[in-house]
Amino acid sequence: MKQNMEIKIQNLINQIDEKQKQLNSLRPLPTELVKNLNEWFKIEQTYCSNAIEGNTITKSETALIVEKGITVSGKSLKEHLEIKNYAFAIDYIKTLSKKTKNNITLKIIKELHFLILKGIDDANAGTWRKVEVKSLGSDTKLPDPIKIPDLMQEFINWLHQTNIHPALVAIDVHYKLVKIHPFIDGNGRIARLLMNLLLLQADFPTIIIDPKDKPEYISGMQEVDKSNDFTKYHLFMLKNLEKSIDIYLNAALKTIK
Repeated sequence: MKQNMEIKIQNLINQIDEKQKQLNSLRPLPTELVKNLNEWFKIEQTYCSNAIEGNTITKSETALIVEKGITVSGKSLKEHLEIKNYAFAIDYIKTLSKKTKNNITLKIIKELHFLILKGIDDANAGTWRKVEVKSLGSDTKLPDPIKIPDLMQEFINWLHQTNIHPALVAIDVHYKLVKIHPFIDGNGRIARLLMNLLLLQADFPTIIIDPKDKPEYISGMQEVDKSNDFTKYHLFMLKNLEKSIDIYLNAALKTIK
């Protein structure tokens, strides 16, 4: 059974590579198309990543806040800042996308965290947590805060040394960061940002995790926690990556018809 799943994962990776190769053959894409796709992905990522964490601002409201700077009635300042900060952090990872995974440092991870908690929790923004925390909805014990600096250094060392498929590097970075839970808040959002930075650096589109898929998303990570079996988690993430490639590929193909 596990062997069949591993074959399925490898087939999915091959399919992703083939679609990405096809997409690359169509580059350079029209400037206006790239601009529209980037703006669409930015809104989707900002909305979805925050909605997963409980932010109640809708997708259309997210677009108004990010694109027009409009304040939405009935929504808290914290929720507005979560939206604005995440959109800004997406712009920041795009500036890092021309570099490689070996250029990602602990300083950059802290900078990303500072950006998403700026104005929300300035005391903890960009700093490792100093208290014990629990993962909501899970019995998994998270690392003692005193171990965070060493665990994060090991994390960076692994990132710089690993040579597995770049999509799996990005996906595994997401899981590993959530597992360490280095910050008092914002770990999921940072994990998704870092995963997407690595995908951009490898010339892939970014992954969007729809809030309606949160149970499957969480279940995949919990399966890794329980049995160290990544197959369910990898399949979920890779299928979402393929969806993103399909969006770019379909849009590109329409422009040449």
